[in-house]
Amino acid sequence: QAQLVESGGGSVQAGGSLRLSCTASEYGYGRKAMAWFRQAPGKEREGVASIYTGSGTTYYADSVKGRFTISQDNNKNTVYLQMNSLKPEDTAMYYCAARARGGSMLALERLSYDYWGQGTQVTVSS
Repeated sequence: QAQLVESGGGSVQAGGSLRLSCTASEYGYGRKAMAWFRQAPGKEREGVASIYTGSGTTYYADSVKGRFTISQDNNKNTVYLQMNSLKPEDTAMYYCAARARGGSMLALERLSYDYWGQGTQVTVSS
């Protein structure tokens, strides 16, 4: 089973940028997917961005499309989330997630993922 270690969260002003990193302890990304989710107080956890580690195919929530970019470095077994033009509504706890199973899936669905990081707080002030 995967162990996910996250870093990069913090506090920024609106319009600023952050880059989150997530490193997985297991290798073999051909049939796996990685994703970033976020959860704000009073809201359900929502998928932000996902990447199929083998193909590099990416998916984004409409709310972050054009501002956030998910990428991977397979040599480092690491997935990144570059967040630009941050807005106060981006404030949330951000979680890294990994899918161990193959087969079809919904890229931004919570139940598609098997392992989760501890979460890192992102706070965007107006």
